[in-house]
Amino acid sequence: MPVRDTGGLKLWQRRTQRESLMHWVLWLIGIAIFAYCWQQISEATTWFFVWDAPRITQDIWTRATPPKWEYITQLGKPIWDTLNIATLGTIISLILAVPVAFLAARNTTPSALFIRPIALLIIVSTRSINSLIWALLLIAIIGPGVFAGVVAIAIRSIGFCAKLLYEAIEEIDTTQVEAITATGASRWQVMAYGIVPQIMPAFAGIAVFRWDINIRESTVLGLVGAGGIGLQLSSSLNVLAWPQVSLILLVILAAVVISEWVSAKVRAAII
Repeated sequence: MPVRDTGGLKLWQRRTQRESLMHWVLWLIGIAIFAYCWQQISEATTWFFVWDAPRITQDIWTRATPPKWEYITQLGKPIWDTLNIATLGTIISLILAVPVAFLAARNTTPSALFIRPIALLIIVSTRSINSLIWALLLIAIIGPGVFAGVVAIAIRSIGFCAKLLYEAIEEIDTTQVEAITATGASRWQVMAYGIVPQIMPAFAGIAVFRWDINIRESTVLGLVGAGGIGLQLSSSLNVLAWPQVSLILLVILAAVVISEWVSAKVRAAII
């Protein structure tokens, strides 16, 4: 912040005149962009349905309560399939993410010019596409079912796990690596005894965190035919069985809360 001398007194200015002008210009640009986007959204919105939403919400709430508790006997297998999709997808993604992370990290990649960009491309491409889109593509290729959901979750998770893991690899303490290298150890021995022990806590935390996220994502994959409890939700929505829908949503909520609790406990034990 510049200092301006006025009659022997030093006054602090937050911005210069040019900085203030740029500040207001940026604000005006932001407001103009917001106004344009709002106009585009307004033209594509049927406002009658928006104003009528409270009445529709109340009507659906009335139809959905109380939940159809006896339907819970049919939700055991779907919720088990959902847990399997999340767990198996996470395990597969971790197996594939580890080599990608080592190839992407600057201090472990065999070639920063050729191999690292390919590894980074894999990380970006798998992270940029939502698991629902992966599921839609895989259903068209291998057919609907739980297997498509597992593969969709696995592909989606590779980039997430590999990115966090390669950042952990790049942040390791090099002193331990240099000490092992000085003993004449091979590249694989340096990796096994100098790098892997340092990143194991991060790896465990990433695994648990991603599993927690995959529980949430796998609950909706059934909406596109990839199995799990989402398939029951889709079927109930199609026939407007609102008491069943409310029960399924409660079961999904309970599964997410339990997975969050388990994830928090495991991360606390690791850290």
